Formats: sequence, C-alpha cells, structure tokens
Amino acid sequence: MWGFFASDPQLSFNEDGEARLFAWIGQEQFERNPDGSFTQGETKFYPFKMFRRSAEHAYEKFARGDNFVASGHVQKFSYEKNGETVSGEEFIATHIGPDAARTSYAVDRGRSRSQQVESAPIEAPDPTLSQQPSPRPMTL
Repeated sequence: MWGFFASDPQLSFNEDGEARLFAWIGQEQFERNPDGSFTQGETKFYPFKMFRRSAEHAYEKFARGDNFVASGHVQKFSYEKNGETVSGEEFIATHIGPDAARTSYAVDRGRSRSQQVESAPIEAPDPTLSQQPSPRPMTL
C-alpha cells in the first residue's frame, strides 16, 4: 500500500496497554492516456490501523500530509449505526516507512561505517586441495 496521511494519526491504548494507531489515508488515482500522459482521478480514502510498538513508532514519525509505503492487509468491517449496517474496508499495517519516490529523508544508521569493528577476513578455500563431498545433503 502507498498513500498519504489525510488526517493526523491518533494514538490510543487498550485495557492491556497495547498501542493502537488510527488515521485516514488517501491514495491518489491516475489513469494513463493514449499519448502516454496521465490524468489524475478521484482520490480514494481508507481507514488505517496499526498496533503495538509499530503503532508507537509510526505515531512519532508521521503527520498529516506525509507520504508513506506500508505492508499489511486489507480487512473488511461492518457495524450498526442508527439502525443501518455500515460496511467497508480498512488497511491494517504491519510495517511502514517514508515513500522514497515522494519524500526526502535521512537515514540514521547509528555508528558510522568507519567506527564499526572490522571482522576477520574470510579466506577462500585452497583450490589445490581435493574437495570432499558433504557427508550429508545440505538444505538451503
């Protein structure tokens, strides 16, 4: 899933202290024209949910208008309101990050590569020695 936050993310906690993030997200629709250009269609909006620690991280990092890419699944829902059944679909995210195609961002990798401890070099096997077959099959 890709899109943008159409509302400010809201963070709440259940009775067990587990975090729940809710927001409305938008997904712009485009149609390719015969000449290769694109025409923007009507934006579609969906409820967006995320849970536990991932929800807390997303709440700290994202705000209304931010573009994102996320993985997860679509879930159908229905409930009664004023005597009528309301149904639809919502996106339940498990992972989320900035949309690299639409967002400028910096990655903090912690220690710089020059500060990391170098591991011992791995030596290549000696090609002059005969290679013995593995005593048992290997599964990769």
